[in-house]
Amino acid sequence: MPNIDPNWIAGFTDGEGTFYVGINKNKTMKTGYQVLPEFRIVQHKKDVQLLHKIRKFFSCGVVRVNHGDRFEVRIRDFQCLKEKIIPFFEKYQLHTQKKFDFLKFRKIIFLMDKGEHLSENGIEKIYKIAEKMNTQDKKNTMKNLDKD
Repeated sequence: MPNIDPNWIAGFTDGEGTFYVGINKNKTMKTGYQVLPEFRIVQHKKDVQLLHKIRKFFSCGVVRVNHGDRFEVRIRDFQCLKEKIIPFFEKYQLHTQKKFDFLKFRKIIFLMDKGEHLSENGIEKIYKIAEKMNTQDKKNTMKNLDKD
């Protein structure tokens, strides 16, 4: 494992990371939709070495161009998200509003692990959670999380 402090990764994620769930139309899928969860951190190219360290730390993901002079470490592999990313952020907790995106992301990963993304009802549940992620909504509180 590279020499990088896990608490630093959690803090860096608080400032620069994103938990995202895309739901795309896909005719080849049983429900007509594909659910694509991902964890991403974007940085200017001058700090790309940090992204490589984070990728090595988790032993998964890719470092690639994001846009222009920005690069990203992106983790989409479901097993890695479930077995490495979720347990990591359960242990090394986030402290900003990003914590609420993580909790919703985790909920979606658990639903997918149960196969919920393979039914129309499950896609609907996942969509309702995902649409509340990465917003500036002041309603993102622990009290409201259980209502998802």
